[in-house]
Amino acid sequence: MARKTYFDVTRLPGFSTIAVIVFVMLYAPILMLVIYSFNAGSSVAIWDGFSWRWYVTAWQNEQVKEVTLRSLMLAASAATISTALATMAALATTRKRAFRGQTAIYVAINQPLMVPEIVTAVALLILFAAVKVATGYQGMGYLILAHTAFCIPFAYLPIRARLEGMDMALEAAAADLYASPWQGFRHVTLPLLMPGIAAGMMLAFVTSLDDVVISLFVKSAGQDTLPTYLLAQLRRQVSPEINAISSVLLLLTLVLLTTFFLLTRKKD
Repeated sequence: MARKTYFDVTRLPGFSTIAVIVFVMLYAPILMLVIYSFNAGSSVAIWDGFSWRWYVTAWQNEQVKEVTLRSLMLAASAATISTALATMAALATTRKRAFRGQTAIYVAINQPLMVPEIVTAVALLILFAAVKVATGYQGMGYLILAHTAFCIPFAYLPIRARLEGMDMALEAAAADLYASPWQGFRHVTLPLLMPGIAAGMMLAFVTSLDDVVISLFVKSAGQDTLPTYLLAQLRRQVSPEINAISSVLLLLTLVLLTTFFLLTRKKD
C-alpha cells in the first residue's frame, strides 16, 4: 500500500532562506535599538563606546517616572477588570449547552480583535466626548474603561482555552459529593483555571501597557502614558534616551510573554 504524503511547507524550495530573511527584517531593528541604547554618544547612528549614560538619564527624568507610573497603574487596572469580566464571560459561554446567539456573543467579545484599532479608538473618542460634555468629568476613568474594553478579548481567549481543556468530570464529582455550585467553582474550577486567568491577565497587561492608538485618542491633557510620551519625544528629537526606555519596556514585555507561554503550554 502506498504511503500517504502530506503537504509540508518546510519542504518548499527556498523556505529556509525566506524564513531567515523574514526574521532578520523583524528583529534586526530591535537589536540595533537595544545596542544603541548603550551608546556613550548622543547620536543614534554613530557608535561612541559603551555606556549606561542614557539609562541613568532616563531614571533621573521625573517626567519619565510620572508617565511610567501612570502606564503601570492604567495597565494593572485594565488588566484586573478585563480579566474578571473575561472569566465570567468564558464561564458563561463554555459551561452551558449551546444556545441561540452564542456565536453572536463570541463575536461581540472578540470584536476589538477583528476591527482595526483606529476604528475602536475613534468610536471611544466620540462616546467619551459626549460623556465629558454631559458630566464634566475629565479623569483617568475614560482611559481605564477604554483599555478594559480593548483588553477583554486578550484575557478571554486563554481563559476560554483553559476551560475547554479542563475535565468536566471533576466538577461533576464535586457535585456528587454534595458541593454547591459555588463550592464546586471555588474549590475545583477556580484552582484549575488559575493558570489561564494568570496568563490572560498578563496578556491584557502587556496589551494595555504597549497601546498607543487608543491612549492617544482617549486621553485628556496631562494624561500621557509611556508609549504616547515616547511618540511625542520622537516627533521632537530622536535621542538614545528613547532607546533606553524602549529597551526596558521591551524587556518587561518579553518577561511577561515568556511567563504567559510557560503558563499556557501543554504538558506531555
